[in-house]
Amino acid sequence: MPRGRRGGRVSALEGGPEEEPEAAAGQILLRGIFEIGRSSCDVVLSERALRWRPIQPERPAGDSKYDVLCKEEFIELKDIFSVKLKRRYSVKQQGSGTLLGITLFICLKKEQNKLKDSTLDLINLSEDHCDVWFKQFKKILAGFSNRPKSLKIILNPQSHKKEATQVYYEKVEPLLRTAGIKTDVTITEYEGHALSLLKECELQEFDGVVCVGGDGSASEIAHALLLRAQKNAGKETDRILTPVRAELPLGLIPAGSTNVLAHSLHGIPHVVTATLHIIMGHIQPVDVCTFSTTGKFLRFGFSAMFGFGGRTLALAEKHRWMSPNQRRDFAIIKALAKLKPEDCEISFLPFISSQDLQERESNQSLPLPLVSNDQWQTIQGQILNVSIMAIPCLCSVAPRGLAPNTRLNNGSMALIIARNTSRPEFIKHLKRYASVKNQFNFPFVETYTVEEVKVRPRTNSTPNLEEDAGRHAAASENNFPWNVDGDLVEVASEVHVKLHPRLINLYGGSMEEMNDSEVNCNCL
Repeated sequence: MPRGRRGGRVSALEGGPEEEPEAAAGQILLRGIFEIGRSSCDVVLSERALRWRPIQPERPAGDSKYDVLCKEEFIELKDIFSVKLKRRYSVKQQGSGTLLGITLFICLKKEQNKLKDSTLDLINLSEDHCDVWFKQFKKILAGFSNRPKSLKIILNPQSHKKEATQVYYEKVEPLLRTAGIKTDVTITEYEGHALSLLKECELQEFDGVVCVGGDGSASEIAHALLLRAQKNAGKETDRILTPVRAELPLGLIPAGSTNVLAHSLHGIPHVVTATLHIIMGHIQPVDVCTFSTTGKFLRFGFSAMFGFGGRTLALAEKHRWMSPNQRRDFAIIKALAKLKPEDCEISFLPFISSQDLQERESNQSLPLPLVSNDQWQTIQGQILNVSIMAIPCLCSVAPRGLAPNTRLNNGSMALIIARNTSRPEFIKHLKRYASVKNQFNFPFVETYTVEEVKVRPRTNSTPNLEEDAGRHAAASENNFPWNVDGDLVEVASEVHVKLHPRLINLYGGSMEEMNDSEVNCNCL
């Protein structure tokens, strides 16, 4: 790992613009001399920051070279996630080795929302001197109560190219171990294993749950945590109207083929970034949807597609022997070849923000009934695709997101309706997701910001796209396929989707916060 160097300039995640040393300092806790980057430095540990300045012999006043060399640097203590005594061991030497100093492990902010772990060595051969500083650093780190100390890890070994196990033990586990976080790992053995596990296992000893897998695994675990919270609160799970929040935060390590949820959360599908968000205890509240039909609760989720999106997933599920990319491409081509609209009735409750309500209520020219939140609107007709999304749904094939104007927790969903059109025009619409152009700038595409949606197919059945003797052969032809967070859900009747604000905490930093936070560990 790269080490902090004198004169270097690095940036970490949290905090705001550059601060003056006095503002960043707070009360001084310790002061001493360490070697940092081959220079002896005067090091000051305060309540909020660690500052150091190279010790140089006296030179004439006004020497510009001297002024540059003596620039003070600092790191904020909230960007340190571990501290260890640095020792050198030899084959002949017994015991704890020769003390060299202290190593600080730091979370750095890099470009494009990426986080990186780095180290800073404070070299001093005195056992007593280092012991005092080491204990003080440990005391400071213990004060970050939001950081997890014990995590339940759920790993799906079948995710993507069966790389999840390697990703965890090579990239994630070493960082968690460095941070001193205890882990309990369960490797799932079948579909639904995580759901059944989280229904029964004891979670009191854990500060959070971490999913190592793709979107299917992440959605299953989020659903399981929320379902468990309802049962613990004594709520009826067959009909959930006002769900309670999940009791534990969920961490997402992207190890799937698309990683939509992790990508939307972190702004980038990067394993080390996701791991450091967990270690640092960065919490992001996220909106969640409930899906129900004819009054019966189906599941929790973050996004859904009906029509083309549902049929495409149904086709892909029948060809799981293919690689993820192959079956995705095959299913899209097949669904486009048999492109057919659904006769639907779509009802939705428009989202009205509190700011809009205040503005309308203050405008006496608008009658109050117009600001009512009970005004459902209805659309009928031939529909090619319906997308309902509570998160931006970023992924490699849609870098701006399937719903780029949606946020993680703004209390609303994006409703995107593609009405019937020609196949070439619909393909143009799909291709726009991969470009910087507006994918909604078509006469047959309508977008709405909503709180609730009801989708009711008015046709008797969905056409049988392909004969299949696999696991979907027994499914009724009267069932309509839905793509809910990458999982196939088949429903015969109306589906009611309702948004519930900030229902689950995920380990991650919002893209807005990360973009506003540029410099934390600076050369002043």
